[in-house]
Amino acid sequence: MPKKRSGGGTSPVQLAAKFLGVSVLAGAVMAGIALPAAGALGLAAKGSVKGFDDIPANLQSPQLSQRTTILDSQGGQIATVYSRDRTVVDLKDISPYMQKALVAIEDSRFYQHGAIDLKGVLRALNQNAQSGGVAQGASTLTQQLVKNYFVEEAGDDPTKVAQATQQTVGRKIRELKYAIQIEEKLGKKKILENYLNITFFGQQAYGVEAASQRYFSKHAKDLSLQESALLAGLVQSPTRYDPVNDATEAKKRRNVVLQRMADVHDITQAEADKAKATPLGLHVSQPKNGCITAVKGAGFFCDYVREVFLNNPSFGKTQADRAKIWNRGGLTIRTTLDPQAQESVQSSIKKHVYKSDDVATAATIVEPGTGKILAMGQSRPYGFGKNETQINLSVDKSMGGGAGYQPGSTFKPIVAAAAIEGGTPATQEFPSPYEMAYPSPVSICDGKVWKDDPYKPTTLTNEDESEHGPYSMKEATAKSVNTYYVQLIGDIGICPVIDMAKKMGVNRADGAAINQAPSIALGTQEMSPLTMASAYAAFADRGTYCTPVAIESITQTVANQKKSLPVPKTTCSRAMSETTADTISTLLKGVVEDGTGTPAGLGSRPSAGKTGTTDNRYAAWFVGYTPNMAGAVWVGDPAHKRQMKSIRIGGVWNDKVYGGQVPGPIWRDMMNGALQNKPVENFNLVNIPDRQDRGDGDGHGDGHGRGNDNGGLANGGLTGGGLTDGGANGGQTGGGFPTPSFSIPEGWIQGNGNGGNGNGGQRG
Repeated sequence: MPKKRSGGGTSPVQLAAKFLGVSVLAGAVMAGIALPAAGALGLAAKGSVKGFDDIPANLQSPQLSQRTTILDSQGGQIATVYSRDRTVVDLKDISPYMQKALVAIEDSRFYQHGAIDLKGVLRALNQNAQSGGVAQGASTLTQQLVKNYFVEEAGDDPTKVAQATQQTVGRKIRELKYAIQIEEKLGKKKILENYLNITFFGQQAYGVEAASQRYFSKHAKDLSLQESALLAGLVQSPTRYDPVNDATEAKKRRNVVLQRMADVHDITQAEADKAKATPLGLHVSQPKNGCITAVKGAGFFCDYVREVFLNNPSFGKTQADRAKIWNRGGLTIRTTLDPQAQESVQSSIKKHVYKSDDVATAATIVEPGTGKILAMGQSRPYGFGKNETQINLSVDKSMGGGAGYQPGSTFKPIVAAAAIEGGTPATQEFPSPYEMAYPSPVSICDGKVWKDDPYKPTTLTNEDESEHGPYSMKEATAKSVNTYYVQLIGDIGICPVIDMAKKMGVNRADGAAINQAPSIALGTQEMSPLTMASAYAAFADRGTYCTPVAIESITQTVANQKKSLPVPKTTCSRAMSETTADTISTLLKGVVEDGTGTPAGLGSRPSAGKTGTTDNRYAAWFVGYTPNMAGAVWVGDPAHKRQMKSIRIGGVWNDKVYGGQVPGPIWRDMMNGALQNKPVENFNLVNIPDRQDRGDGDGHGDGHGRGNDNGGLANGGLTGGGLTDGGANGGQTGGGFPTPSFSIPEGWIQGNGNGGNGNGGQRG
């Protein structure tokens, strides 16, 4: 048995034999001799490679991971994101001192030997044999470059990284063969350039340009002698010689490099001594990576862009494919974000809601006709600290958002659009009492019906007892009358509303199906601000819905070559007729002129919109539009625990929060700023006659009741204070409308953790 040293480990004789084997192997590789599957070196036992000839002939240089730059629509930088902070530069843009320092300390015979330095192997063999350990390596810069290629290909997978760096003869064989190929293909200067761009310098910096910026806040071309020596010394062990955390060790290592440069005559001894006497001279820049660095509060929009990339098949067949492209970076992504609109959104949010408030706000603006997302912001900043969050309150759960929020009465225009599109006139009247039971049965999709409990019917009320009909659609919309819209959905059925919502891109934020119950007329299904803004943009564009888009173009840099990637385009489709959309705009224009939304009015600029406040005031909304822009503002507690009663928001005390009271002014201010210097455009309005005077009778009706066999609600079926029996001759006036004595049980209708429909409290 071979003898070992008393302290254990391998003896100098064994070390000599081992390194002699490596040198013989190196010579064999250089000669191109095929190695057997098993032989004196035991390659099969090492389990890494069958033989030299079985290694693939060509090693492709990996696309180095670089930072990705995200721009707004005007070309301004929003943020930089990266898996590895790296900026690839040409050799001419790297200080000559840096080039010489690296070669001197890592491979001083770089320009004299080929891919493998046999002289260096023998020197290392001698040094290691004398020291009784591995005191000196023998890898050339070219071999180190190959190893870095393997590590780069492994990415962030720890298993693959371990395989790329494992100390086996098999890996060494691959490294040697590829080193020979690279030497022949690239030449010395390109090898040095690639090495300086790929190697890790610590502090999240990959490549010399990132390292120069990190430690000295300057470009690599401007590095001085002592700065270059410091960086060159980091390559051997970025952690051990980290100048930020251990200046003493870093300086020792730097001075070793300087002395080595003098020894190989790159600099004079006097230059080396002078440089050794200087301090490290650090001017550290903190790593700036990710959407947390975004300007103008665009961190959540930046995160949304990333989600779009990772989830859209345009960028790769599988999510793994897309993630690989994203992590490699080198992308320049031009987005739809309008800097003026974004700044206005954040300014308005900051003015009206503080990040430390018990509740938060989120706002989004989109462009009608294109689907472009122009702005996206919220009161709780993007981050990890107190009163910060990484949840994008403006978008659906699948895109980095939460479970959504009940939109309240902002859903009512969708019900109105479904009714008008189906033939219901905007002059349609309903009794609209202060309190009533939900209509039952009501038709839903697939020929089915929704039925309430006949023994305990569910009731709802309007916001105020003074609100009782009869009302026409125009007046009911302006006042946001709950009972009117429940009667309307009872009249037309639920399925037309579900279909209209689908055409307008309206879906639940959690991805579940919209619950088919009459309560949807009051906005009981959780939705996101982006969804609501995009839906209202269909009204603004006279009935055409466009899917929201955030990316305009992407340029990818590969091996200093730039190419354009295909990006997802908006898909526009007709959701309703122009007449229907124009009718809705006419109705909603009245909301901001003489209804619940007057605090959101834009003065002389035509606007339309709808307020929304949910039961128990867990959420309040304003969603509105001009012909140029559509925007949605939500205010509430994302955790759905704090009711907005007796609450201070943005320094202002509120007994009760309404949609027009807090969200309305946020919407007004953000839209005014976003639209500044933009053309003033007008709506295509329609004539909706005001409702005729009610007179003094209790049984007012239009004489055209069309009730069903069950006495159910129909056009004209419920009138004034009486019930028309809807017979063939227009029916007769029935008795007084019954006032139900039941209130809605707590959480009875679709709560999903955010409360049910409640006791009819939905209102603008």
